[in-house]
Amino acid sequence: MVRLPMVPELLRQLFRTPATNPFPARYLPPSVTEFLARVAQGKVAMNPPVPVPPNYRGKIAYEREGCVGCTLCLKICPSNAIEFLPETKRIRIWVTQCIFCSQCTDICPKGGLSMTPEFLLACEDRFAESQIVE
Repeated sequence: MVRLPMVPELLRQLFRTPATNPFPARYLPPSVTEFLARVAQGKVAMNPPVPVPPNYRGKIAYEREGCVGCTLCLKICPSNAIEFLPETKRIRIWVTQCIFCSQCTDICPKGGLSMTPEFLLACEDRFAESQIVE
């Protein structure tokens, strides 16, 4: 007879609720949303967020006027997160594909690409406006 020690644990996990909360704010538990409402009313103080460390590689920023359409960033991007738009000679960056390696910012001859300290990028729609940099 073959013993399968994982079967009881699998069955337990199948019927348990998740131990974590989904990320988008609308899924926050009532205790958190009530706390945030009290902060907005000025009844409670909230500790300031932890500062972003220097040279943090967050969401990429794109200056369209600085771009000359050389496509060097497109060629060096390891995750193929950059798309060239030939009609405007500009680029489109898909944040959901970006691995934040900053190689594109290093190779850009005009400095049109830079990394920002923005890091809260979670979204349910990968084609949302916040997930595309143009």
